[in-house]
Amino acid sequence: MSAQLIDGNALSQQLRRDVAARAQALKARGITPGLAVVLVGDNPASQVYVRNKVKACEDAGLHSVLEKYDASLSEVDLLTRVESLNQDPSIHGILVQLPLPAHIDSQKIIEAISPGKDVDGFHVASAGALMTGMPGFWPCTPYGCMKMLESIDYNLRGKHAVVIGRSNIVGKPMALMLLQQNATVTICHSATPNLKTMTLQADVIVAAVGKRNVLTADMVKPGAVVLDVGMNRNDEGKLCGDVDFEGVKQVASFITPVPGGVGPMTITMLLVNTLAAAETIAHGSPV
Repeated sequence: MSAQLIDGNALSQQLRRDVAARAQALKARGITPGLAVVLVGDNPASQVYVRNKVKACEDAGLHSVLEKYDASLSEVDLLTRVESLNQDPSIHGILVQLPLPAHIDSQKIIEAISPGKDVDGFHVASAGALMTGMPGFWPCTPYGCMKMLESIDYNLRGKHAVVIGRSNIVGKPMALMLLQQNATVTICHSATPNLKTMTLQADVIVAAVGKRNVLTADMVKPGAVVLDVGMNRNDEGKLCGDVDFEGVKQVASFITPVPGGVGPMTITMLLVNTLAAAETIAHGSPV
């Protein structure tokens, strides 16, 4: 048995075509969805990420603004700039690229973003909305994972899902999204005593710890669905995930590759959230 691939590139293109069509409909009403991306410092990975985000916006017909600042920018000045973007009617989504320089409190910056423009889904108001089942922005990576499960018509009701990782960006919101779809959810992490015992019970496994080969074939129940959120480098310097792909694909029913799996979906869901923010302004409807 060899697992079927869940192609993140193909699904992303499909979703981006929908975003472009909806953006065009808004433009016909005089509203161009706008995203502001703020980059502080010269982190090479961050520069690649923001460049990809801006290009994806432009390709989908969204208005994008990239603001770059020196790493010496003060926290006060960044807060002032965020507030200006909050007040800018042409901007529907605000993304401050993380990580920020050490002298800036990232959480303080995130909380300064208006919840209605928090298209990253990191604001405490967004987290609270997700926890309580209220309308709000979902963090892009776990949101993308849910779309991938939806694309294979996977019914989570009554299934056991194991999430490896407990970050505020992926692990915790991923668990809540799975729970909303009536899965039984277990969150595992560095203090979990026997990870294999947990994963062997799982119908769905989401690996999101940023550690190579955290999930191997002997840890996966035959027929399980495996979503690999990890982004690492192997000994040859090639991109790889958290999952031993070659081994696990012989056991799982569906698996996401790295690259070309969850990664493209993250940026796509950022576009979806930005569009939703603009549609909320246009229609007065919930996010």
